[in-house]
Amino acid sequence: MYRKGTIDRFEGDWAVVELEDREFVDISIDLLPPDAKEGSVILIDGDGKVIASAQETDEQRERINELMDRLFED
Repeated sequence: MYRKGTIDRFEGDWAVVELEDREFVDISIDLLPPDAKEGSVILIDGDGKVIASAQETDEQRERINELMDRLFED
């Protein structure tokens, strides 16, 4: 089973990740995929292995862009 989260920010050698239940956890940047960045959706398995989910990251960015467009409509 995976826990899903979004990288909120980086602090030194740590990524601060917001999980789906709004809990924040710190993950060593050494455990992240090399292409992980702020806003990336990641999946964390029971053993602590971290996988980036490009598809879910793209979907999340699209939802945010749509919300921003509606918010700032003329």
